This record gives sequence, structure tokens and C-alpha cells, in this order.
Amino acid sequence: MPILTPGQFIRMLRINWVLMSHGLDDIIFATHLFRSFRFVIYAFPWNWFRRKRKPRAIRMREALEDLGPVFIKFGQMLSTRRDLLADDIADELQRLQDDVPPFPGNMAKNIIEKAFGQSVGELFKKFDEQPLASASVAQVHAAVLKTGEDVVVKVLRPDILPVIKRDISLLYIIAELAAKYSSQLRRLRPVEVVAEYEKTIIDELDLMREAANASQLRRNFEGSSDLYVPAIHWGFVRKNVLVMERIYGTPIRDIKSLQQQGTDMERLAAMGVEIFFTQVFSHNFFHADMHPGNIFVDTKNPRQPKYIAVDFGIMGTLSQTDKRYLAENFLAFFQRDYYKVAKLHVESGWVPPDTRVDEFESAIRSVCEPIFEKPLKEISFGQLLLRLFQTARRFNMEVQPQLVLLQKTLLNIEGLGRQLYPDLDLWKTAKPFLENWMEDQIGARAVMRNLKDDLPYIIEKMPEIPNLVYKSLKAHADGEYHLKQINEIKKIGQQLNQNNQRSLTVITGGSLLVAASIIYSLAEVTPVFGAPLVSWIAGVTGLLFVVYGLRK
Repeated sequence: MPILTPGQFIRMLRINWVLMSHGLDDIIFATHLFRSFRFVIYAFPWNWFRRKRKPRAIRMREALEDLGPVFIKFGQMLSTRRDLLADDIADELQRLQDDVPPFPGNMAKNIIEKAFGQSVGELFKKFDEQPLASASVAQVHAAVLKTGEDVVVKVLRPDILPVIKRDISLLYIIAELAAKYSSQLRRLRPVEVVAEYEKTIIDELDLMREAANASQLRRNFEGSSDLYVPAIHWGFVRKNVLVMERIYGTPIRDIKSLQQQGTDMERLAAMGVEIFFTQVFSHNFFHADMHPGNIFVDTKNPRQPKYIAVDFGIMGTLSQTDKRYLAENFLAFFQRDYYKVAKLHVESGWVPPDTRVDEFESAIRSVCEPIFEKPLKEISFGQLLLRLFQTARRFNMEVQPQLVLLQKTLLNIEGLGRQLYPDLDLWKTAKPFLENWMEDQIGARAVMRNLKDDLPYIIEKMPEIPNLVYKSLKAHADGEYHLKQINEIKKIGQQLNQNNQRSLTVITGGSLLVAASIIYSLAEVTPVFGAPLVSWIAGVTGLLFVVYGLRK
């Protein structure tokens, strides 16, 4: 067992005491280390008499809330992993809230003044010491800038970092023990999950990073009629203090108010799905903490509502490979192509390479077919993923830490969408988006985009190719290599010449395509006789050159 520092040992005792005080001592003595001492349970006075206890899931939630911010947020993350938890526990953990008693307003003022080296009176025209909201790692105050703009001031809790680091270190110890003593838990890669979680929560403590996230997301949706992101006041941003535009809207969880205002709930629900897929696949930068507390709705025009997002501490990204496999998996599900789903899982490395695809396909089919017998609007994508993960675990599927945030966000979006509009057809909204994205990735537009991106590199390297061939041939003439090496160099030279010809062909074709576009554009502004025909001939010729060069 890893050696604990005195501080960690005391904290571990505190954790065990909290678990026992909530009637969870059976969890402690079910672990590998204490399994032989289960009889000790009966030595505790509270177990001498039969008494009515709250349900297990509620006791677990309340224990996590008592243990503080790290365990609250870890429980929130676990609530999205329904493939790991019993349904009653997952449902209850979803109720975990960050709402905690605020720290004193004068303490928040001191933090702000220390961060900026000025008094609150010099910084703001007005500052409200009573916080608007208080969470586990920060709280928010209303203020007015000297220029008269309404803003909110987010202030980190004092001395929160040491608490976070201490509890994260304990989570690592627990994860290492789980991986060491349980083969089932080892497949879940608990240490990597904790590492991903650590990165996420530490990032939340850097408000400079959150401000940058907000600015990026705002830029991505600039001019959008679907999502509004408040502006950051960069002159008032520090690592532990963040000032941003104050927004006014109806909380998304206040469904009754939205309905009374005549909000188009169907449009609002579908928009949430579209925003999610746009962030993930088009921008590769998504808000990964879209629970109801972080979403508001602008209902100035109830028939065309608009989302407003806040709290940008947790953002997610995916590699191009992950995005490609995810999109293909989703589309394969839509088409009920279970063989492709199984094959993609193997190709992506999500299940071991020696997995028999036909057996995996059969298992997936047995899970999915009953679900697809329902009308599409009644299908829960979250439940489908859950059943798939449960099936994949039988084939030793390992947790992919980079997908944890995506899974959490997708489940949040689906749950929110169904609350807003119970008849939401997630598939109808998502399928066209994914099909268009895949076409953009592998279709003709992708070929031209890649050619455009690679053209400067090809042009840059072209002058080097003849010199490389010359040096190789000169080395041969000077007898610097043995016969075998000389033959290899000749082959390399031939290949280089061939590649040079291919490059020239592709570049020529690309140039003709560019020229065709220019001629066509100019002809629209200033009509010239024969210009459309010349443009068409140049375009067709250029395309033939490109295709020939790529296939040569």
C-alpha cells in the first residue's frame, strides 16, 4: 500500500469517518484491505439495533457532499458513467450540487484588491458584497464598472488549491489500489481517469484559462442566433479573479417560466443538440459542463429563443481520429450496421486488437435491435451508449479518458433536451449534421482543402529534390557505397523523380483550378466574352490533372 503522509492519513481517517457516519461502513469493509475484518462492523454501536436507514444511493450522495468539492465533482463525473454504477446510484449522484455556503464578502473584496493592487472602490462603480451564487471552488458577485457596464466578478475560494491537491493525491492512492487488487477495475483504467479528472479540476482553478476559453467559444459563435457567450473584460482578469459581462435570461431549469413566456420548446431542445454537435465536430472545442445551472435562455423573441452559456472552466477537445471514429460509429448505429460498429471499435483501439469482430457484432446486435424497435423519438441515446459499454466490457473494452467529458456532455444535453421537449428526436437532429460532416471530411471538398493546405509545403520542398538526387548519384560515382546500397539509392532516385512528376502534375492541376475560379469570379463582376467557357475548360483540365497526379 502506498505510504501516506500525516496529512493524508488524517484525511483518510476523516473520509472513513464520514462514510461510517452515513451508514456506509459496509463499503469500507468490502475493500480488499479490510475484507478480513468485516466482523468489526458489528462492534459499532449504531449497528447493534435495527434502525431505518435512507436508501444506499442517498447516503452515498450525502457522504460525497460532506467530503467537499473534489469528491462532489468526482461524484458528478461518475454519475455519467452508468456503465459502472447501479442505476439508483447514478440517478442520485446526478443530484450532486456545487451550492455551498458562501465565504464572507469582505474576504472576497480582499482577494480582489490583492489581485489588482487597487481598492474595490477604485476598480468598480458599485460592488455587491452579497454573492449572486456560491459554488465549491468559487463564488460570483454583481458589480458595475466605472463605465457603467453591468458585470459579474468571479472569485476563487481562499486556500482552495491545497485542499484540491490533498484530496486528488488520495484519489490516486485509491485508484492505484483498485487497479492493483481488481482485474475488473483495472480495465477501467482508474489511474488515468483520476489523471484526466485532476487536469480538469486544476484547470478550473485558473480563471485566466477560463477567460481564454470563454473568448474562444464566443469567437466560435460570433453572430450565431443559437448561442450567446458573455464578453470578457480582460483588463479585470487575474488567475483568481474574473470579470465578465453580466447576462440576463431565464434559467433553463425553470421550464414553467419558459412555457409561460411562449417559448418554442421544440426548437429550443433541437438547438441544444445542434450546438453540441457543432462544438464537437465543427469547432473541436466544446463546453463540457453544460448542466442546467450553467445555461440560461434569452426569450426576448420566444419563437426564436437563444441559449446563453456561463462557467467555462471545463472545456473538451478530441483528436481528429477520435472525431472520425465517433462520427462513423454514430452513423453506423443509425444504419444498424453492427459489423461496422464492432470493426470501428477494434480499429480505434477501444477494444483489444485480437477481439473477434463477428462475436462482438453479434453481441452489439442483441443489445441494439430491441432498442431500435421503438420509435426513434423514444430512444435514449444515453441508454444506448450505456448498453453498448456494458456489452463492450465483456470484450475487455478499456475506458477512454479523453471521451469521459464528451460522454458526460452528451448525456447532459440529451437529458436537458428531453426535459424541454419530451418528443425530441435526437437522431433526426443529429444524423444530417453527421452526414454533412463526414462528406466534408472525405469528399471532394476535403481533397481540395488538403491540396490547398499541402501546396506551400510541396512547393517549398520541390527545389530540394533534384539536389538530393544529384548527391545520391554523385556518391554512387565516387564509390562511397557498396553495390547493394547503390541499387537502393537508384530506386530512391527513381521514386523521387516519380514523386516530383506527381507533385508537378498536382500543382499544375491545382493552379488551373485556382485560375478557373479567378476567371469565373472576375467574369461575374465584369462580363468578358468567352470567359465562362475558358473557366470551365480550365477547371475540368485542372481536376483531371489533380486526379491523375494523385492516382499516378
